Amino acid sequence: MFALPLRDNAELRPLEAWHAEEFAAHLDRAREHIRPWVGRAFVTDDVEGARATLVRYGERQAADGGRLHGIWLDGILVGGVMFTAFDAAGGNCELGCWLEPAGEGHGLVTEACAALLDWALVERGLHRAEWHCRADNARSSAVAERLGMTLEGTRREAWPYGGARHDKQLWAVLAREWKARRN
Repeated sequence: MFALPLRDNAELRPLEAWHAEEFAAHLDRAREHIRPWVGRAFVTDDVEGARATLVRYGERQAADGGRLHGIWLDGILVGGVMFTAFDAAGGNCELGCWLEPAGEGHGLVTEACAALLDWALVERGLHRAEWHCRADNARSSAVAERLGMTLEGTRREAWPYGGARHDKQLWAVLAREWKARRN
């Protein structure tokens, strides 16, 4: 009912608590692929953990905060995009994404993030959108570039994973820059 077509065979939809079993099955396919790149609390191991993640984002959305949207390709949940932070009063938000291997290479994350940026920067009137990623995540950096974001800096050794610390990039786009790109 609430879906945004991304391509003929792909759509963006809210990812909600009632999707817990489907989300858990998706995470089973995606877990090892996304674990180095996303926050620890996001990569759950069972249906209850998946439900808890979806409920947490649902509560954040109800408070006009974070939001979680799934990407379905040929009817199968293959990833998603989210507002990991959304501060309407301050005019700032942060986007994030994840994909299982079957969803890669179709341009789905870029299209889905563009829809989120349109909503946040145009419809809601926020001033700035950020993108944070590990510096060695070339796919994620490429999405930020395709979205017209500017690399503003690198936080050295800010991302702990696997017993090591990794650099984290900060990308951003301002509303006026986004609107100029979209016209």
